[in-house]
Amino acid sequence: MLAIELIADAIPPVHTSDTIQKVMDRMVEFRLRHLPIVNEEQFLGLVSENDLVEESDYQTPIGALALSLVNPYVLEDQHIYDVIRLFYELQLTVVPVLDVKKNYLGLIPINMMNEYFATLTSSSEPGGIIVLEISNKNNSLAHMAQIVESDNAQVLSSYVRTFPDSTKMEVTLKVNKVDISAIIATFMRYEYNIKATFNHSDDNDGSKDRYDSLMNYLNL
Repeated sequence: MLAIELIADAIPPVHTSDTIQKVMDRMVEFRLRHLPIVNEEQFLGLVSENDLVEESDYQTPIGALALSLVNPYVLEDQHIYDVIRLFYELQLTVVPVLDVKKNYLGLIPINMMNEYFATLTSSSEPGGIIVLEISNKNNSLAHMAQIVESDNAQVLSSYVRTFPDSTKMEVTLKVNKVDISAIIATFMRYEYNIKATFNHSDDNDGSKDRYDSLMNYLNL
């Protein structure tokens, strides 16, 4: 997925003529701590909530302030992993998206990333989760998928976690079956180390209701 696909059209940028009060109101409305300042199509930087809270006159235009602007952005054709990196490294609540001419196109809010991750990891789908601990020399995802498919199941999502100064890796598989006992038995037969297993069924654990409630809260 590319950055352009996650732009939230409903969140407008702010302008240098906007007052502190207007910018703060918009941050509260969209539950954000950063907003991009844009002059026509030119991206000037991100204004932070911390830049504004200590000002005494909330009718002052933000263009009159000495802001500690940061200037992070991604281009429209950059991969979503570049967006994730900026969110993580700079602790942002929005990431601006620019075109190849550096014109402002829109922004990606942090709650959009939450929704993207829920889709990416199939969090709301019923099924089982298997966590394997493997050697980094024995990390054939194709073989793991074959084991899952041998029980007429499919891998919905997977991710790998590595550890510093270790030859071990942790592989998490989300499969589209709630009863994963036969899959686990096959992994054990191939001498995989089963670190943990979890089951998620819409019918009996309420997980999807909790997920939907979380998404509704984040979109307030």
